[in-house]
Amino acid sequence: MCAGSAGTVTLMASNRRQRQQIERPGDPGMDVFLRYVELRRDQVPDFKKYPFSVPAVRDLERLDFHPQVTLFVGENGSGKSTLIEAIAVAAGFNAEGGSRNFNFATRRSESELHRHLRLVRGVRRPKTGYFLRAESFFNVATEIEKNDDAMAGHGGVLHHEMSHGEAFLSLVQHRFWANGLYLLDEPEAALSPQRQLALLKSIHDLVQQRCQFVVSTHSPLLLAYPEARIYHLTEKGMAEVRYEDTEHYALTRDFLLDRDRYLRRLLRD
Repeated sequence: MCAGSAGTVTLMASNRRQRQQIERPGDPGMDVFLRYVELRRDQVPDFKKYPFSVPAVRDLERLDFHPQVTLFVGENGSGKSTLIEAIAVAAGFNAEGGSRNFNFATRRSESELHRHLRLVRGVRRPKTGYFLRAESFFNVATEIEKNDDAMAGHGGVLHHEMSHGEAFLSLVQHRFWANGLYLLDEPEAALSPQRQLALLKSIHDLVQQRCQFVVSTHSPLLLAYPEARIYHLTEKGMAEVRYEDTEHYALTRDFLLDRDRYLRRLLRD
C-alpha cells in the first residue's frame, strides 16, 4: 500500500471512531426523559445556511444524552446555545426560557433548527421542567411578576430585586423540583466561582431526585460534574470528550500552575 493510501485509511478509521463515539447507544433502560436527539437530515433545506452551516449541526446525526447530566462546551459561536435552544423548544419549552407554561416572545430570535430535530424519549415522563438561559432571564423574571400563579410557583420571589446571580440560584432553589427535565444555557454567566459550586451541588441534589440536566457552559467547575457526558463543539464538528481533554480545563490548569509564566507569554509584544 502506498503512503497516501495508508494516510487515507488512517483518517477514515479516525473519523469512524469519532462517529461511533457520538452515535454510541444510550445507557441501558428506558428510565430517562430524553434518550437521544436526531437531526432529520433529509428535511434540512440547506446545509450552507445558518444554523445548519454550524459544524456541530452540519455533521449531527444522533446525539445521546446521559441519563443524569449532559454538558455542551465550546468557544463562542460553536453552536452550544443554538443546539440547546433547539432541544428545549423541541421539548416544549419557550424559546426565551421558563417552564412549559410560559408562552411569550420579547423578540423572536430562535433558529429553525428545532423543526428538524427528533427527540427520542424514555418511558418515564417528567413531572416538571425548566429552560434557563442567561441572556433572556430578565424577560422571564418580568413575565413571572405579571402572573400571581407564576409568582407562587416560583416561591413568591421578586427576581428583579436581586442580583443576577442571586436570582439564578433562587430560581433553582424554589422552582427546580424532583422528577424534572432541566435545560440550562450558560447558567454560570452571573455566578461567582463559589456560587457555581453551589449550583453544582444543587444539580447533584436534584439528580438524586431523578432529574435530568442538559447544560451548555464555559465553566470548568460545572464541567467537572462526576460521570457527566461532555460534548465538545468545535469548527470541526462535535465529539464526546473527557473532562481533562476539554480546552477549558487545560487552560485553567496551565494558568493556575504557573500564572507568572503564562502572563509573560500572553502579554509580551
